[in-house]
Amino acid sequence: MSLLGVFKHRKKETAGLGGTLLVDIHNHLLPGVDDGASSMDHTIGMLRKFGELGYQKLIFTPHIMSGVYDNTAEIILRKLEEVRKVSAELGLKLRLEASAEYYFDETFFERIRAKDLLPFHGNHILFEFSFRNQPSQAEELVFQLKSAGYQPVLAHFERYLYYHPSVDVAQQLRDRGCLIQVNLNSFTGHYGPEVKNQAMRLLKADLIDLLGSDCHRIQHLELLENSLSDPVFHQLLKKQIKNHLFL
Repeated sequence: MSLLGVFKHRKKETAGLGGTLLVDIHNHLLPGVDDGASSMDHTIGMLRKFGELGYQKLIFTPHIMSGVYDNTAEIILRKLEEVRKVSAELGLKLRLEASAEYYFDETFFERIRAKDLLPFHGNHILFEFSFRNQPSQAEELVFQLKSAGYQPVLAHFERYLYYHPSVDVAQQLRDRGCLIQVNLNSFTGHYGPEVKNQAMRLLKADLIDLLGSDCHRIQHLELLENSLSDPVFHQLLKKQIKNHLFL
């Protein structure tokens, strides 16, 4: 089953989720750099599954988190070339690029000032908040990123339980120029019913700019594949998701 095939019959009605999801802009497939793929074999297995689902391009976004995942642009780009080489040798057709998922900690403002960031699609920066503690400078962070010439993209807004059940902060950040990314498997219930409900609120409020797999292991893709008949994915079909712009 492919994402493109699932929505093929709806293409005349709208541009379609199939076209939108030609690109995944959030995943952890680079081997051995964070809590995602642990080996090249795991990476290749997931690349094959992405291809089966109809994707044409993946943007790898390993964690950068001071003291936990001390990745650098050099480390990430070196791993990207290793994966590209193996992928090409195996005849895989996916286009592969890399950026990062930056954790909003005490080092992030300094990274912005120093422009020590690895963007995707020219100037896009994917960042995440703590899952436990609500950030006190979210709007300032967006301002600093925009002032430095970056396009902020907040990862998986629906997973920050301290914002539930309101989507007001998503609207406020979006009004200030931040794009809102939601995980596809949030709609499957993978992260729990509260996260699924918040994802549905964002969907109904038209506050989703980008969708991502946030894939760490192949089971995440299998869960998505097995959930594609859920009506929520047909609702996503009608929304103006921007992933296709990164093809």
